[in-house]
Amino acid sequence: MRETNTIRDKIKQLLIILIPILITQLGMFAMNFFDTIMSGRYSPIDLAGVAIGSSLWVPVFTGLSGILLAVTPIVAQLIGGGNRKDVPQTVLQGVYAAIALSLAIMAAGALVLDPILNGMNIEIGVRSVARDYLIALSFGMVPLFIYNVLRSFIDALGMTRVTMIITLLSLPINVLFNYLLIFGKFGFPELGGVGAGYASAITYWTITLIAFWVVHTKAPFNEFSVFKTLYKPNLFKWKELFLIGVPIGLSIFFEVSIFSAVTLLMSNYDTVVIAAHQAAINFASFLYMIPLSISMALTIVVGFEVGAKRLRDAKIYSWMGVSFALLLAVMYGVILLVFRSEISYLYSDDPYVLELTAHFLLYAVFFQLSDAIQAPVQGALRGYKDVNITFMMALVSYWVIGLPLGYALANYTAFGPYGYWLGLTSGLTAGAITLSARLVSIQKKFRKQYHFKSE
Repeated sequence: MRETNTIRDKIKQLLIILIPILITQLGMFAMNFFDTIMSGRYSPIDLAGVAIGSSLWVPVFTGLSGILLAVTPIVAQLIGGGNRKDVPQTVLQGVYAAIALSLAIMAAGALVLDPILNGMNIEIGVRSVARDYLIALSFGMVPLFIYNVLRSFIDALGMTRVTMIITLLSLPINVLFNYLLIFGKFGFPELGGVGAGYASAITYWTITLIAFWVVHTKAPFNEFSVFKTLYKPNLFKWKELFLIGVPIGLSIFFEVSIFSAVTLLMSNYDTVVIAAHQAAINFASFLYMIPLSISMALTIVVGFEVGAKRLRDAKIYSWMGVSFALLLAVMYGVILLVFRSEISYLYSDDPYVLELTAHFLLYAVFFQLSDAIQAPVQGALRGYKDVNITFMMALVSYWVIGLPLGYALANYTAFGPYGYWLGLTSGLTAGAITLSARLVSIQKKFRKQYHFKSE
């Protein structure tokens, strides 16, 4: 990371940080992407089971691991402000917190998983696949949470290319073990969709071990000597982490969980509708990795500039990222509109599933535009460490506006299951508007607070 003086330099630095993050996010998501596709190729029941399992797992993981994303703005501002000596303990306390969170999730899951699945109106086969898929994933939960802390540290230094390489190295492992364990090849057990869970767990261990080795042995990370001094767990440091991280995690949880809630509500429809919805939401989520990556890049560059009190530069980066995300959303929205039928073939060859998936993807075109605004704006706000109001805005937009409206449209109008997607679009649009207003407000507040030079 370095100070930039021209728009051209800022674009260059943003892209240097963004592109590896995007490739990393696409790689991480590709694990779930291949889980879904390969399970669908095994059977519709396994596709639906993995869909239900993912719908329970993804919001929990993204929400709670989102707490650990606080490491990124904390470290970025420490480095921007020249306080490198405080970085090692921040990272190590993040690792401790990651272990505690993952163990807490596993304990809670052991208590509530069966009651939740038994309370859902789904076929016995789908319920069985979902349960065993989640149990398989749990074997990789501790390393996955630790990896998120190590990745946040690496990214905060602007070295996003490193996490990109780690992810690209591990992706073939995930695909290989999916093939071996889903379909039972070369003497491995034929586990169907459950095998995708074990394949992901193996991959999580792989990327964590690689990341640990990089942080411990390679420059510039080893210059911080993160693991040289094993500090005791420090509740004061945890408090700092959680004060920033909990609102971030809850904001992410409320956004992601609304998609999962819709999938769970879809359990009232037949297995084919669930499978088609999951296929469409899976591809839409794949596209979401673009604005999400821009969001993560903005947290780094904005946090760095705010730490150095260069508020004009932080503002330029913020709106540059939003504009770039919106431009890309228009481009891949057109592609989605034109090729949605062809995209459907990635997930199934069942004629009814194909027809429904293509129809769901039509609705996905619209909420991609709102996603392209609200995700980068949230990333910029995290760079300012402004997280509490953001959390409340996310709660209202997604759960007070989006989900109730979707439920009403799905159950009391002719839209049927597509009504949920209209509700999603409405919630995301509300979030985009309110969060953008908050970003404008916080930028004015910081400018006055630091009495920075007029723009």
